[in-house]
Amino acid sequence: MDLLLPLNLPPYPFKINDVNGQLTLFDIIRKRNIIITPEEWVRQHFVQYLINQKKYPKTLIKLEGGHKLHGMAKRTDIVVYNSLGEKILLVECKAPSVTIDQKTFDQIARYNMVHKVKLLVVTNGLQHYYCRIDFDKQDYKFIEELPFYNEL
Repeated sequence: MDLLLPLNLPPYPFKINDVNGQLTLFDIIRKRNIIITPEEWVRQHFVQYLINQKKYPKTLIKLEGGHKLHGMAKRTDIVVYNSLGEKILLVECKAPSVTIDQKTFDQIARYNMVHKVKLLVVTNGLQHYYCRIDFDKQDYKFIEELPFYNEL
């Protein structure tokens, strides 16, 4: 099981509690304790990476935001906004056991039809893919590194 598996992200000293046999941690964005699943473990680490390494303001990060796609309710793992309230980054998190493949990219591309964000990330905590979208040219490019917040 991938629960609490070391990831290819900086470690973070989460306060982990055992509540009736379920591990929980305090989510600094949603400001409440949440149950740790393999996907949530990746999401929490990536949020810390955004805040601590890439200097994204905590107040501009939203987790599991809802949206509608073709009339169906969907949830986006992480959306980051700029100071004007515009979406600038969309992150899709998967459990470490999930292989990132074309299906994963198709999922975030479908979500981005709603969000129209120029920077996308897909991660399973072990592998991270960063992609810039050029809506004018209807093109995309994979990039090696996620930009710092002040570079966007």
